[in-house]
Amino acid sequence: MDAFSRLAPFIQDFIYQNRWEELRGIQVAACEVIFDSENNLLLSSGTASGKTEAAFLPVLTELYERPSRSVGVLYISPLKALINDQFKRLSQLLLDSNIPVCKWHGDASQSKKNELLKHPEGILQITPESLESLLTNKRGACLKLFSDLRFVIIDEVHHFMRDARGLQLLCILERLQKLTGVIPRRIGLSATLGDLSLAQTWLSTGTGRNCAAPVTDEGKKRLKLRVERFVNLSDKRDLTERDSSGAVVKTDSGGDFGSREHYEYLFKMTLDKKTIIFTNSREETELVIANLKEIALKNKAPDVYRVHHGNVSALIRETTEDEMKSEDEKIVTGATVTLELGIDIGSLDQVVQVGAPLNVSSFAQRLGRCGRRGQIPQLLFTFVESVKINSDDTLGPINWDFIRTIAVIELYTKDRWIEPIPPLEHAYNLLYHQTMSHLKSCGELSAAALASAVLGLGCFRHISPDDYRELLTHLIGEDQLERTERGGFIIGREGEKVVNSHKFLTVFLAPEYLLVKDENRTIGTVDKVYPVGTRFALAGLAWETVDVNEKSKVIFVKRVPGISVVDWYQETDMELHTVLVRKMRDILSGGMQYPYLSERCKERLEEIRYIARNSGILENAVTPLSDKKYAVFPWVGTRQLLTLHYALRQRKIKNRLPWITAIYLEVIYDGSAEELEAVIREILRSELNLYGLPLPDRVQVRGKYNEFIPLSLLRKQFIEDYLDFEGLREAMM
Repeated sequence: MDAFSRLAPFIQDFIYQNRWEELRGIQVAACEVIFDSENNLLLSSGTASGKTEAAFLPVLTELYERPSRSVGVLYISPLKALINDQFKRLSQLLLDSNIPVCKWHGDASQSKKNELLKHPEGILQITPESLESLLTNKRGACLKLFSDLRFVIIDEVHHFMRDARGLQLLCILERLQKLTGVIPRRIGLSATLGDLSLAQTWLSTGTGRNCAAPVTDEGKKRLKLRVERFVNLSDKRDLTERDSSGAVVKTDSGGDFGSREHYEYLFKMTLDKKTIIFTNSREETELVIANLKEIALKNKAPDVYRVHHGNVSALIRETTEDEMKSEDEKIVTGATVTLELGIDIGSLDQVVQVGAPLNVSSFAQRLGRCGRRGQIPQLLFTFVESVKINSDDTLGPINWDFIRTIAVIELYTKDRWIEPIPPLEHAYNLLYHQTMSHLKSCGELSAAALASAVLGLGCFRHISPDDYRELLTHLIGEDQLERTERGGFIIGREGEKVVNSHKFLTVFLAPEYLLVKDENRTIGTVDKVYPVGTRFALAGLAWETVDVNEKSKVIFVKRVPGISVVDWYQETDMELHTVLVRKMRDILSGGMQYPYLSERCKERLEEIRYIARNSGILENAVTPLSDKKYAVFPWVGTRQLLTLHYALRQRKIKNRLPWITAIYLEVIYDGSAEELEAVIREILRSELNLYGLPLPDRVQVRGKYNEFIPLSLLRKQFIEDYLDFEGLREAMM
């Protein structure tokens, strides 16, 4: 029997009504796994490839044919907006099914939640934080809610795998299993996974099930790419225009010429085209959209420019999403990562990336936003560059972001390679959080019971009992925990302040925000006070502060004309993989021409290649920069480069990693280049003890609740999860 014939009648009717010609390959494969096995399922394919339907069609068929006695399907998403979007799509699919769907997050209907608690059934859509709240504060209700849970669908798996929030989710699901005695099958959805086996292991943690990951042939897709460059500086080669005979037609003195030309170019390229303009920061998004609005006003063009990022109010973001879904509206939206995830925004004409994508995964996500519904994906990259013509720095004229962009494009389009996501095995901040959550949920526990409950969770399998004992002892000293007369553990006086805060449910760092209001309308949030009379940008518009209520953390504003700036505190955690860095070296050393580069970009590439070849960085591990100053180019990823950085420091050799490039080390050394190379070879041949490296006293991986973790454990987490000597040695030997 074919897959379509096995689907529930209401699903078959839905397929007919929506005029689907056939089930896609990934949907057929998903049906086979769900109907014919008891395995977990990982679905990894491009955006708009039908993954969500592939998961729900067989799962809903199972639920239709064998109704559950509780919530039967748990759908977990990283974003409330994604839940709201999927809720609308599911509601249409379920019209004739008698299977209810309920969304559960801070903005969802309380009456619907209460109804579900009384009569648990159907599908529950939820975020990890709301699920943590349920399990911690309504443990008894969870037993009834999930006593016959059949499936857990986790959307955007790659997003969860990257940080402690994903580990939190795995802990919650495993705790739920222990509470109910039920082990539901898990289905993971993702558009960008570099190593399926790592994702399969992650998804199945604590279930004891195998995980199927069917690979379907999506076929080669056509792609339109273009990279364009603009220059902010009096480099006459870049600021002079010539006619066909070579005569000078126009020249410019420089200044911000490149930026102005860039905005005019973006205006022209997005005119009457539904577009997302991705940038790598909220500040840049605001600035780009503000300038486009000004140009549109000057040209008497309609204001179709919107902003979508995490500090814009939910109502404004949702309005933008609805506008983008409309086929008639040619909306141009500036965005950060908020529109990387799979919120349905209909068909786009193109995607623009301002600056370099951080990595291949980000590029794949952003590319996936265009080319829906049969369109050819069209992606435009733009750079605004400041070039120092007479720079004394040998490597200064090299634009590493530009080279990284080409490497990212080549790796994804030619090699179909995406960065693997390494597991987080020593997340002590999450260990603290889950310890406190267990005690809040269960009350007093003996040391043995607490250790069994927490260390028994699959994502803590690499944490030793000695480490946990050290953490518990430290927490007692900090009044986070308290020992009872019976020898058990309860939450201490200081710990009560933490667990009773509404912020306890989250395990990710978030700054303190102030609400920005125009009378009673919420515009969004900022992370600092803008005094009365100060102008700043938010949601693509300029505002002036008219009043500040610091106690209530509200800034009252009025709309003003013109372009303003805004700055948010932001730490960039850019990590490059060895494969990506090696591809950058190949681009510099090779002679390949890339058809998607503009003429300006092709000229710039040849300039950079010339500098790289003549500097010696492509052939030598050590290149002199000046007297006693060297560049060390091992051409390895960030983790391996950091390992070499500390290994050199162990030998009293001063060096630093320029984070603006994250490609090489700048070393101060009294000896020759040959002698420095000999030191590096000696390091590679040694049995390097990572615990003996001269790490700074407070070296650690950033994380919420780190203030409650002993420094020795934070140091261990950094060493075990973020240094890689074997990878360094393998790459350089």
